[in-house]
Parts: sequence; C-alpha cells; structure tokens
Amino acid sequence: MGAVRGLVKKGKAILLGEMGFCKGGGNINWFPGHMAAATRAIRDRLKLSDLVIEVRDARMPLSSTNQTLQPMLSGKRRIIALNKKDLANPNIMHRWIQYFDSCKQDCLSINAHSKSSVQKLLDLVEFKLKEVISREPTLLVMVVGVPNVGKSALINSIHHIASSRFPVQEKRKRATVGPLPGVTQDIAGYKIAHQPSIYVLDTPGVLVPSIPDIETGLKLALAGSVKDSVVGEERISQYLLAVLNTRGTPFHWRHLVNKEMEDLNPQYAPPEYNNLKDLRPNRRKPPNKSDVYYVEDMVTEVQRVLYTSLSEFNGDLESEDDLENLIDQQFGMLQKALKIPQKASEARTAVSKKFLTLFRSGKLGPFILDDIPDSVS
Repeated sequence: MGAVRGLVKKGKAILLGEMGFCKGGGNINWFPGHMAAATRAIRDRLKLSDLVIEVRDARMPLSSTNQTLQPMLSGKRRIIALNKKDLANPNIMHRWIQYFDSCKQDCLSINAHSKSSVQKLLDLVEFKLKEVISREPTLLVMVVGVPNVGKSALINSIHHIASSRFPVQEKRKRATVGPLPGVTQDIAGYKIAHQPSIYVLDTPGVLVPSIPDIETGLKLALAGSVKDSVVGEERISQYLLAVLNTRGTPFHWRHLVNKEMEDLNPQYAPPEYNNLKDLRPNRRKPPNKSDVYYVEDMVTEVQRVLYTSLSEFNGDLESEDDLENLIDQQFGMLQKALKIPQKASEARTAVSKKFLTLFRSGKLGPFILDDIPDSVS
C-alpha cells in the first residue's frame, strides 16, 4: 500500500507516496479532449456575456477555482456562488463571505437544490444587471466552474424558478446532473426571461490542463471534481484521514465514545453503499427505515472509532512515521466499522470507497478544506 509521506499541518496538504499526486506518478493531468474544446468555447462566449456566475465548492472556495479563466473573469460582472453550503461548516462560511467582501467581490453561499437559496442568487443577478437591462434587448448570463461543483443543478433550479416568473416560450429543458465529473460536455443555452430576453448558459466543468499543486489537487479529488480512478480511492482517503487527524476533528465526536450501538433489526441484511447515489433518497418510493437506521449507525460507528484511535494515539502528529502508523490503524478500525469482510480482496479500496461516500454526502458533518487567508481575522 502507498505510504503516507509528508504532513498535513493546520489543514495543509499531504504528499501521498513518493509517486506524487497521480496514482500512476507525476502531477495530475486529467484534461480530456472535450475539456480543451470546452475551454476554448467558454473563452469565446465570455467575451459576449453580460454577467458570469462562477460556481465554486463552499468547502474549498479557493481550491475550486479555475485559474486559467480568472484573468477574463476579473474584468466581467461576476458573482461567486459558493454552492453546497449545506456540506460546509456554517461557523466558518460567514468568514469566507467577509473575505470576498474585502476583495470587493460579490459572493453568496447557496444550496443549488434550495428554491429560496437560488432565489436570493437570482435577485442579486437582477440587481447587478439593472443598468444593462435598460439599454440592451438581450442579455447573456454565463455559469462556469470546475467539474462537480453543482452547475447543472443550479441551472435546473434557476430554470424552474424563472419559468414560473416569466412567459417562457420554449418547453423547459433540464440540464443533466450527476455525482461524477464530466457529465456536461457541451454548452447549452436556456432562455429564462423576456423583455429583455435573458439567456443562461450552462457550461462543462473544466480544470486547468495540469495541477502542479498537490494540495489543491487532493482537495479537488476529495470533493469529487477529479475522477477517483485518476488518483486512487485509497490515496484520497489517506489524505482525508490525515486532514481529520491533524485538525483534531474526531475530538468533536467525543460524545459518541460511550454510545452503545443498538441492533435495531437483527434480521436485516445491510446493503452496500459504495456510490453517492446510494445515500440519496429514492423519489419514487419512500426510503426503507432499516436502510436509514443502518446508515445512521454506520456513521456513528465511523465517528466513534476515529475518535477512539486519535484519543488513544501516543505518537506525534508532526512525525511522518507516527501519522502513517495512525492512519494504517484507522484503516483497520474502519474496515470493521464499515463491515468490510476481513478476508475480502482489496479491502482497503472497499473501505476507502465507503468512507469517501460518507464524507462527500455530508454524513460525517459539515467541513471546509481551505484555510481562510491571513488577511481575514
């Protein structure tokens, strides 16, 4: 198994293994052909847009930035929408808003699946376009962002709200939404208003051609902006455990250490939850209560074992070897907590998949990966 090399200190990144960020060695280079073409198309359309909604992940407001597009975005009317605020720590989120305010940049934390949240964003868009509306018959609002930050979900919500407010002629379309990066592979336009005509463009998520910064790359991988197969689930989980341990996050779960796990239904065989969609409620039928209890108990047990392992840790978190040993121990404890068979082949990969699923779906609680710049107190 890949060794943990380096440290995560105060939220900084860890270098996993001597091969670097990519599972196969070297810096990450996930830039399919469609992404290169999309980048060129976005640049062309940015020149014509009247306002840009730049969607970022609220858990990493800086790391989820496409630096290649920033020179063009800085000269446009722009709103930074920090999406997935429901997965971010609210105690820190307001400080990020203060940070962007200090940079004289319009910023709003949103949940793309919340009508009231998206409505606030639309109100800000209208305010920002107030001057232009009076003199332009057609306006273009462009939505951009890295993969898997929720652009298409936001487009669908905007379109749904706008269709009830404005007389839209065309049949309402929906943007394709998925938990994996690379779902949207072209640029689609959606008319949301008349007099003046306002169009919103949904765009594919695009990364920079390569990410030399290991810290940023691992955060993007952890948030799902980079396919797990590029980096490897085990490496991403090692990074997550290193961040949790060095930040002392498991100590917030100390109340669970003496919690007894009740066997709510001994006849129930728990399902496998290796994909994010498995933890989402099925709209066609109500969730099975046994499923809900199983997931809740599984989360509680994961939090309990991480707290126990860290509280009993006698080593030095600033020591590479000690941190590596702690993470190895935690993998073994997580295997039991997640009910991965002891003799299962590639058990650590199975543990990693389930562990990442819990984190990405917010089951382990709200979290923010990026550090606030020192200029903000």
